[in-house]
Amino acid sequence: MADAVSEVGEVDGDAKVGEFWRRLGLPGLVDVHTHFMPERVMAKVWAYFDAAGPLLGRTWPIAYRYEEDQRLAVLRGFGVRAFTSMIYPHKPGMARWLNGWAAEFAARTPDCLRTATFFPEDGVADYVRDELAGGVRVFKAHVQVGGYDPADERLDAVWGALAQAGTPVVIHCGSGPAPGKHTGPEPIARVLARHPRLRLIIAHLGMPEYTEFLDLAERYRGVHLDTTMAFTDFAERSAPFPRAERARLRDLGDRVLFGSDFPNIPYGYLHALEALERLELGDDWLRRVCYGNGTRLFGL
Repeated sequence: MADAVSEVGEVDGDAKVGEFWRRLGLPGLVDVHTHFMPERVMAKVWAYFDAAGPLLGRTWPIAYRYEEDQRLAVLRGFGVRAFTSMIYPHKPGMARWLNGWAAEFAARTPDCLRTATFFPEDGVADYVRDELAGGVRVFKAHVQVGGYDPADERLDAVWGALAQAGTPVVIHCGSGPAPGKHTGPEPIARVLARHPRLRLIIAHLGMPEYTEFLDLAERYRGVHLDTTMAFTDFAERSAPFPRAERARLRDLGDRVLFGSDFPNIPYGYLHALEALERLELGDDWLRRVCYGNGTRLFGL
């Protein structure tokens, strides 16, 4: 594994990732927000980030632009014991195909939590139920890219089935890095009002509406938060986490999970971990966020 990593080149700090979790006395890391997709879809995602300069006013270099097998070797070399294949459609008819690919990927990648997705379209409740029956471990919803209202009536039966099953959903519903028509806390708050038992993992801590999504986590026991990109130098320049909210983040420590956005990050993997450490919320908080909470939530 180390040889495979060295063949693709090492991003600054990669060799020290293991030192981070060993110092905490952990057996490794659980990363709830990583992207593995069909090759042509990943190429389009990378093209989007390559164009992020004109879109967002800044460059977004992909730190781990490797072939799939090399990306797996790097992630395992970091000591990541479980991860996801975050997939998401942007149009009708795409989710079923992505789910088929993700099921095959999980079957040949036992350390990947089988991931599925959905879109507000005819038949969505049927294929979501099929995925649940087939053993999917986590869903991904991307309100920003999909451009849909999460409270769309076509998704009501989906949210109901997910709430009943207790299957976590990582959902990008915050307005970062660029707002969409249906991003922000209000649309997903309407979903939670109807389905309060949902296990939602708010991607990126709801960036930049951190305070409002912390409010939802305090109101609904099933709402979790992932740390993807939050607190890093890159994110802090445009969407700084309010220092006054650190106490609430500490108090919600049993529902905060580490996520990286690997491979689509413009910095080394170690920086995401060090950004958590510099919050100074304590080693016990770090142990729960980086390993314990994910292990418990997914029954690892």
